[in-house]
Amino acid sequence: MDITGNTILITGGGSGIGEALALALQAKGNTVIIAGRRLDALEAVAAKAPGIATAQLDIADAAAIAPFAAQIVADHPALNVVIHNAGIMQQEKLLEDFDLDRVEATIATNLLGPIRLTAALLPHLRAQPKATIVTVSSGLAFVPLVLTPTYCATKAAIHSWSQSLRSQLAETNIDVIEIAPPGVATDLMPGHADNPNSMPLQAYIDETMALFEAHPHGPENTVQRVLFLRNAERDGKYAEVYAMLNGSH
Repeated sequence: MDITGNTILITGGGSGIGEALALALQAKGNTVIIAGRRLDALEAVAAKAPGIATAQLDIADAAAIAPFAAQIVADHPALNVVIHNAGIMQQEKLLEDFDLDRVEATIATNLLGPIRLTAALLPHLRAQPKATIVTVSSGLAFVPLVLTPTYCATKAAIHSWSQSLRSQLAETNIDVIEIAPPGVATDLMPGHADNPNSMPLQAYIDETMALFEAHPHGPENTVQRVLFLRNAERDGKYAEVYAMLNGSH
C-alpha cells in the first residue's frame, strides 16, 4: 500500500486504533471513509478532520455487508484499500458463565465480518490498478491470553486466513498486509487505556505508519513491542511467554 493517494475504507473507525489510523492516513493525502455501528462516534472523528467520510455498518450483521459494500463502491469508485479494523474483545470465565452469545458475537465481528466484507469488495478491488486488503490480527494470535479465549481464537484465525488470502491473490493486483498490534492504550477492553503495560496509542500509530512507508507490500506490519509474542514459538520461548502472559492459568 502506497502511503498516499489511496481511497481507504476503515472499519471500526470511530475510536481507538481505527480512528487514529484514519487521521494519520488522511494527513498523508489519502481519501478516508470510516465505518462503524455508532454514527455519532464516526461523526465526531469526521469533525476533527473535515473530508473524512462516514458510513454506518454493523460488521456482525451478515445481511448488511453486501448492500453496504455496493453503496461504498457507488459513493467512492476509487476505493482501493480496505482496513478490517473492527473488533471486540471480551473476558470469558468459562467455568462461571459460558456465554455462547458472547462467543458468537466475537466470531461474527472479528472473523466473519472481515471475510464477508472482503468477499463483497473483492470484485471491485480486482478492477483497480492496485489495491490492498489490510487485516488486523493481534499479538494474541500467536500466544493467547486465556481470559479472552474467543478473541484470541479469532485473531489466530485471521492470521491464518490472511496467509491463505495472500497466497491466493499473489498473482493479482492486490496486496494483503496483516497488522498485528500489541496491547495498545485504547478502550478495546476495560482497563486497556490506563494500563501502564499498554503501548501509547500515538506511539503505536507512528511506528505502524513508518512500517507502512518502509514496507508498502507487507506482508506483515508488526511494531517492535509485539515481536516477543509474534516470534515466541520461532524463538523457542513459547512456554515462557505463555506463562508470563497468563500467570497461574
